[in-house]
Amino acid sequence: MTIKVGDKLPSANLIAGTAEGPKPTTTDEIFGGKKVAFFAVPGAFTPTCSAKHVPGYKDLASDITAKGVDAIVCLSVNDAFVMKAWGENQGVMDTIQMIADPAGDFTKAVGLDMDGSKFGLGLRSQRYSMIVEDGVVKELNVEAPGEFKVSAADYLLAQL
Repeated sequence: MTIKVGDKLPSANLIAGTAEGPKPTTTDEIFGGKKVAFFAVPGAFTPTCSAKHVPGYKDLASDITAKGVDAIVCLSVNDAFVMKAWGENQGVMDTIQMIADPAGDFTKAVGLDMDGSKFGLGLRSQRYSMIVEDGVVKELNVEAPGEFKVSAADYLLAQL
């Protein structure tokens, strides 16, 4: 079942891709007591994710945080080394937390997984964004397959 507005996010172990290397973390650490602008993508270094998704959040980071957001978080079903390399490539290591969901445990728990096998990707996350306050979903924007509209930074900023 897909998570919905008003639901508390499930507890999950994740891994942050940091400048110092992989750092184990949890959903409680990421979302507990914070207002978080969160977006998930099918894959690091993929065309739309690299050309539009991350750059949009990078460009609007100060506008987003000015609305009371404590953290901007990007999640992908990748490993932490890839998320770190992607964050460095995109120049966002100081503004966006790059979070790996290596086995897709969180992604499956929120019901937003997809089968990307026909693109050579395997289990991946759908493209979506959400505003989360203290672990509770306040806004949820799930893209239709092949779309990039409602998970974009400007769309999420308008919801803040």
